[in-house]
Formats: sequence, structure tokens, C-alpha cells
Amino acid sequence: MENPFRYFKTSPEIIRLAVMMYVRFPLSLRQVEDLLDERGID
Repeated sequence: MENPFRYFKTSPEIIRLAVMMYVRFPLSLRQVEDLLDERGID
């Protein structure tokens, strides 16, 4: 099975967190980006 995150420079944990926030809460991608930035995640 191939790694679905192989083309991303970001760690899989950060990608999963961003997707979870986007799907779970009524947030835009910009809001998710801002929330991650507030947590110190670039």
C-alpha cells in the first residue's frame, strides 16, 4: 500500500488535524489555517 502523504512536506499528523478541523467544524480553509497558525503550526 502506498503512502497517501508521500507528496506532502507536512507531517501526516498535521494534515489529519487540518482535515479533521475542516470536516468536523463549519470552518473555511482560511479559518483552519489561522487556527493552526495560532498553535504555532506552519
